[in-house]
Amino acid sequence: MDFIATILFLALLISSTKALDPCGPQPDDSDLLVIPIYGKCSPFNPPKPDSLFNTVMNMASKDPARVKYLSSLVAQKTTAVPIASGQQVLNIGNYIVRVKIGTPGQLMFMVLDTSNDVAWVPCSGCNGCSATTFSPNTSSTYGSLDCGLPQCAQVRGLSCPATGSAACSFNQSYGGDSSFSANLVRDSLGLANDIVPDFAFGCINAISGGSVPPQGLLGLGRGPMSLISQSGALYSGVFSYCLPSFKSYYFSGSLKLGPVGQPKNIRTTPLLKSPHRPSLYYVNLTGISVGRPIYKAIRDEFVKHVKGPFTAIGVFDTCFDATAEAEAPLITLHFEGLSMPLPMENSFLHTSAGSRACLAIAPVPNNVNAAMNVIANLQQQNHRILFDVINSRLGITREACN
Repeated sequence: MDFIATILFLALLISSTKALDPCGPQPDDSDLLVIPIYGKCSPFNPPKPDSLFNTVMNMASKDPARVKYLSSLVAQKTTAVPIASGQQVLNIGNYIVRVKIGTPGQLMFMVLDTSNDVAWVPCSGCNGCSATTFSPNTSSTYGSLDCGLPQCAQVRGLSCPATGSAACSFNQSYGGDSSFSANLVRDSLGLANDIVPDFAFGCINAISGGSVPPQGLLGLGRGPMSLISQSGALYSGVFSYCLPSFKSYYFSGSLKLGPVGQPKNIRTTPLLKSPHRPSLYYVNLTGISVGRPIYKAIRDEFVKHVKGPFTAIGVFDTCFDATAEAEAPLITLHFEGLSMPLPMENSFLHTSAGSRACLAIAPVPNNVNAAMNVIANLQQQNHRILFDVINSRLGITREACN
């Protein structure tokens, strides 16, 4: 009985299908039909049989241009922006990148900062700024942004009227002892051979204090105004950097943008978020407890292996005779899924004369949350640090970029 019923059902289905005109109007719930360009249902007239070969050849001749167009939609090359020690170029304790702003591009040495979102540069006419400034008047792609635009609401320290239209201005502090005021503007941002159009950044008009980077800052945080967010699909939320030694005189480091050219075999750890500072990058340091005991535990273990006496220099309270450095134990940071051994150059700072060495780890200041532990620039030198923001992964591998 079941077999007969099945045959009857199939027969009805086949009969119903044949009743439909394949070239006629389709039911509303049907799939979208894909038909050959010269098929029975096509409105185009097919070529004569003797010209069919020529038609195919003509279509094939256009394939290279089509492939080239498709490949242009996805970054196929490595975008590498040079990085140098700001100590050697601008006499500042940060790392800088070479970028160009505006059309034609104006060269600026901007500080690279993963803890900031908004980029900013000193503009011509700025009060208290350095001699090197960006000149909006000479850029054909420059434009201002007013308070009514959504980008303006993303900036900290916003200063806009409750009603009416005005320039999007804001004030921010930097470095603990400095501040600046700026207007949010837009222009082209040049990174190696790439151009990010309509990039929004702060055009600084006044500076107070001496900590503000003299030629601006490029924010690599994950907030909506950072380079990674504003560049959108161009870099797919992927970037990495290798920081050369503070002593390096050359732009030997690199900021690689996009998935192409990144290390293939690299161990990663989950990239975490904090609801209190969602734009910062966090990782889980699994080998040691979180809080001030993290520093005390490392220092106490270190002192057991190295001959004293120990003195303090600035914020570093574990300084000793440099001749005892050979006795120092290897320091390894353990994360979920990977470990990061720190060579001597990533573990110690030396005085100018070279006679004293200091453990390059300092305690958290008393007025700062003890759970806020930072892996600083010195520990990251000569490592490739990979950020895959979309997939929430951070990779670390050793790479000499001095």
